[in-house]
Amino acid sequence: MSAPNPLVLSSDAAERVPAPLREPVPLPADHLESVSAWGMSTRVLSHVYRPSTVQGIRHVFTLARERGVAVGLRGAGRSYGDASLLGENVSLDLTRMNRILDWDPQAGIIRAQPGVTIRQVWQCAIEDGWWPYVVPGTMFPTLGGCAAMNIHGKNNWKVGPIGDHIQEFEILLPTGDVRRCSRAENADLFHAAIGGFGVLGCFLSITLELKRVYSGLLHVEPIPVDNLTEMMRVFEERMEGADYLVGWIDCFAGGRETGRGLIHQANYLAPGEDPHPAQTLRVQNQELPDTLFGVFPKGLLWRFMKPFTNNVGMRAVNAAKYHLSRRHGGSGGGHTQSHAGFAFLLDYVPDWKRAYEPGGLIQYQSFIPAAQAHAVFTEQIALCQRRGLVPYLGVFKRHRPDPFLMTHSVDGYSFALDFKVTRANRKQVWGLAAEMDRLVIEAGGRFYFAKDSTLHPARLERYRDEERVRKFLALKRACDPENLLQTELYRRLFTEK
Repeated sequence: MSAPNPLVLSSDAAERVPAPLREPVPLPADHLESVSAWGMSTRVLSHVYRPSTVQGIRHVFTLARERGVAVGLRGAGRSYGDASLLGENVSLDLTRMNRILDWDPQAGIIRAQPGVTIRQVWQCAIEDGWWPYVVPGTMFPTLGGCAAMNIHGKNNWKVGPIGDHIQEFEILLPTGDVRRCSRAENADLFHAAIGGFGVLGCFLSITLELKRVYSGLLHVEPIPVDNLTEMMRVFEERMEGADYLVGWIDCFAGGRETGRGLIHQANYLAPGEDPHPAQTLRVQNQELPDTLFGVFPKGLLWRFMKPFTNNVGMRAVNAAKYHLSRRHGGSGGGHTQSHAGFAFLLDYVPDWKRAYEPGGLIQYQSFIPAAQAHAVFTEQIALCQRRGLVPYLGVFKRHRPDPFLMTHSVDGYSFALDFKVTRANRKQVWGLAAEMDRLVIEAGGRFYFAKDSTLHPARLERYRDEERVRKFLALKRACDPENLLQTELYRRLFTEK
């Protein structure tokens, strides 16, 4: 078992975070488990502890300190890469800290423990006419994990990330101190821990404001587009009037059709527009069905997807989706869909990721300023095609800047690419990611650590030298002087090798 590595803060060794003082002492073997990244491409052995109280978290911190090992915080483990992993050390699983502490149905304010899931939040609030401002593409991440990664949704250009809607939180620092943080109190820590990927402290409670909704339905309009130029034009034209915008891109298409795909615009229903809001706002009318056509169990669908998770199959699937959208989309009529149905597309097929077994998948997501986005994303698609590593899914979104220190967002666009990983192509996928990294960095872009699996510190020197990153690392020294909190992602990008 290896000791945690010290954090490199500058060339001055005196500014480095010290390693734990003790030599590692073996932890109890009965807590040893295999822990996987959500994308299944990375797996480690960790000593997993699942406390249900604040005292239990303190006990884990004390145990780790006594044994000379580090602690990695983990929520539902929904990060594609290694952001919630820490091999050969302690994995602090917070899923049992899952109680809603307070709910105000008049103001739409919820206070919850960090292990509460997005599903619990919307189920608590929907029948009172509230919905989270920001949700990810799946309802199962924890609130603590969402705050630690400062998740964004299909409406980021309009409402920002989830951190913009967190009023305050309580955080337990590795030193044992509990801090209450908001925009008025401990504001520096507030803006660092949100998006700080869990290395400053452990959230104990999070207070979140929700959005008033007057129906359980959204109006959804599909808009097929012929290429990336048209996709970006439609986004810019519709941003002012849309509540949500998300684009799907067929990454197999090239030439004049590069970036072809389908946009979905969604809008909330106005008061009185839904004749039966009490019905559409009911939890059971939001839940995704367990069966296909009321008969076939969805839990088996991934088995039928598996034969298509190859270049030939996914080229056909992407082409069929595009041509069907051209035939049936763009009429302007649209349809209604539940909030959960629109928001949580990734949950429609349970365990869909298993279609990528045994090697799993990674997602590469980059954020590019608007003026450079078309050129960078066009070249990314072309580069993937030249290397014979075409993403099976491409998702396009619009973003705005935010005030959080480790933000991934820009005034521009993001492009998320899903790659199948196999034993034969793993090295090539990581090499392709390095080539795309250079495009992103040269354009002044950013990366999203919740998705990352491939970044290397040698390609992040400019990023690490930014004032906001130096400020974050200074707070790391102050909040965690022993460098107790670490993850594989943190070690990969911010520690000395």
